[in-house]
Amino acid sequence: MFYCNEGGTLLKRVVMCGFIGISTLVVAAVFGRFTPPAQAAEAPRKTEATKKKPDGVRVTVTPEMWGAGPVSSGVVLPPIPPVTGNRKNPVPSWGKPLPYPIMIADRRNNRLIEVTPDKRIVWEMPSPDMVLYRGNEDVSFSPDGKMLAVSEEDNYDIHIVDYEKRIVTWTYGTPDHRGSAPGYLNYPDDAHILEDGQFLTADIRNCRVLIIDPKTNKITTEWGQVGRCKHDPPRTLGYPNGVTPYSNGDILITEIRDTWITRITRAGKVVWSVQAPNLRYPSDAFPTVDEKHVIVADFWKPGRVVIFDPATRKVIWQYDAKEGEKMLDHPSLARELPTGDILVVDDLRHRVVVIDRKTKKIIWQYGVTDVAGHKPGYLWYPDGLDLNVFRDWKGALGVKK
Repeated sequence: MFYCNEGGTLLKRVVMCGFIGISTLVVAAVFGRFTPPAQAAEAPRKTEATKKKPDGVRVTVTPEMWGAGPVSSGVVLPPIPPVTGNRKNPVPSWGKPLPYPIMIADRRNNRLIEVTPDKRIVWEMPSPDMVLYRGNEDVSFSPDGKMLAVSEEDNYDIHIVDYEKRIVTWTYGTPDHRGSAPGYLNYPDDAHILEDGQFLTADIRNCRVLIIDPKTNKITTEWGQVGRCKHDPPRTLGYPNGVTPYSNGDILITEIRDTWITRITRAGKVVWSVQAPNLRYPSDAFPTVDEKHVIVADFWKPGRVVIFDPATRKVIWQYDAKEGEKMLDHPSLARELPTGDILVVDDLRHRVVVIDRKTKKIIWQYGVTDVAGHKPGYLWYPDGLDLNVFRDWKGALGVKK
């Protein structure tokens, strides 16, 4: 999830440099550290020595970005079952409240961790190298279930991880360096491996969506333009922070600025583009299971989840508890489950929850509310997840229900 700068307080970063429509006067009054563009210091004059900018600019790694370091739950992991399912024909369901194990990008623990519906840790990959791999914030399975796509916003890179070997097999971007030249990214968010093997990501601060061929390390598709951060897809985009493929290959793009959600074909044709209702900071929109509607989290406190019809902008379902245990604090991602219930990553309460569609009660949770940790049962700033519909962990573990 996108913040304004690498350093500074969380509140300062949530302001996102005014991109969410809060006036600069209010921002300055409340947070005190944001400098409106009109008050920014005058840029130094160019000289012959400064005309050519470097391809990438080194960023400062803060203790917050380092998080817990390379940590592990310490659990002895079971053997990995083979791939026997796919998204169209998944492995047997565990039923309610959570039908499949979930792979979680446990951001400040710098690890990927897979948890079953009965809350067993069955797979884990701590950071193998804190320079190369740190702060994983979104994760998704490849179409064949054998690889994982990972994005790391404040490490400025994206990865492919081999699930069975638990190793990083491909990286694009330069750790601790931001930029827009080939080989550089500027706060990449969201990560998907497409059916043709190419890698899809949203390069937020460069205001572009990229499709990269891992075989050649070449950008094959680029929507948006660096430095032109306004909504006019596919020519320009207003700080995109979510890109999700439909089953037919179309892409769903989430733009932070003015809450735009757009469906676009691989050829760059806009199918539809609407402003999502009742949102302040849209995060990582997904199609619903039937792909007729859109579900999107509101990265705010108190947080919100909205399901709406893009044809009418009518709200189909909404969750926005204002206080107590049910309240969300900056949820970054929401998914509709095959059961109809709602799976939510509740980042700043350090938990992943399932919300009952009808009663709006939390019926499943992993992570201890408001407590960060890395031992079994704990998370620290989870930020992304995906369902493992590819491997029959239920059968492998001998679960009867």
